[in-house]
Amino acid sequence: MPNVAPLTSGDISNRTAAFAIVPLLKRHHEKMILEKFGQVFVLPTRSTTVAKFRRYDALPLATTALVEGVSPSGNVPTFTDYTATLAEYGQYIPFTGFMTDTHEDPLLQEFGALCLQQAAETVETIRWNKVKAGTNVGYSNGARSTVNTPISLSAQRTATAALLRQRGIYITDVVSSSPAFRTEPIEAAFVAVCHPDCSNDIRNLPGFIPVKQYTTPGWANEIGSVEDVRYVRSTLFTPFPGLSGTTGGAKGAMRAVAGDGVSADVYPIIYFSKDAYGIVPLKGTNALSLKVVNPKPASGDPLGQRGTIGWITAQTSLILNDLWLYRLEVAVTA
Repeated sequence: MPNVAPLTSGDISNRTAAFAIVPLLKRHHEKMILEKFGQVFVLPTRSTTVAKFRRYDALPLATTALVEGVSPSGNVPTFTDYTATLAEYGQYIPFTGFMTDTHEDPLLQEFGALCLQQAAETVETIRWNKVKAGTNVGYSNGARSTVNTPISLSAQRTATAALLRQRGIYITDVVSSSPAFRTEPIEAAFVAVCHPDCSNDIRNLPGFIPVKQYTTPGWANEIGSVEDVRYVRSTLFTPFPGLSGTTGGAKGAMRAVAGDGVSADVYPIIYFSKDAYGIVPLKGTNALSLKVVNPKPASGDPLGQRGTIGWITAQTSLILNDLWLYRLEVAVTA
């Protein structure tokens, strides 16, 4: 396997870069919903280009009665490994020495915050595009080309029944919102993610419990819960634009702003059970690097007028079991 060159941070030390990243990432980790619920592969070093995830199969039932004095044959656990190739993503902002000398704001701090916001939202969008491509799907009515009704309790129950039927289990721990990698326990539940436009229709479901009525603190961007599902929202979880004949039925009282204005926009709500998908978390020593190049004389810049600040990360994500996530496509009330 080819080695990957270790990341350096340009004109600042790795220690300084890490010190700068931590408070900036605190602003954005809470917005990274999919960071919390996937099976994680934490990059141990920069020496691998492949992330490996493992899913163990259930043991067969032991329905044969034991015979006194005779030991049964033991079970050998079986598992399936899933691998995904890491890819690098990154971008930068150019600046000049004159800008940093004359700007009234701490320019590099502001640019650094913008870069890390871009990094967080880029990674979250890559993950969203992966999980919304799952093949286990249902509709609030009809098919994608005719969807024009909002979520219903019946539709939610269809989603959770599909997960339970495939032995999907409740999520019982999540990756914390802190920049350091750690997990924290939660009350067992399925989790559903959606766009904020879905919020009012979810609140109107029978039995909805708002976050403020929880006995323990909810997550950032959590809407509330209905039966055994907790709903979390993000503007990055975008709808399919309504387009007559292919996406969304006649809009009626439904929202239709992303497409042709005639057909209802179709919003994916994705329900997860534990270990439905795998991610490389945007946490830990090797997950993300902030790069700063200060203006200094060099070939092509003899007067040392130009510098850059940017970020780079190695990322991948994949669905581990299509049957442990369920995409419900709905319209939303305008």
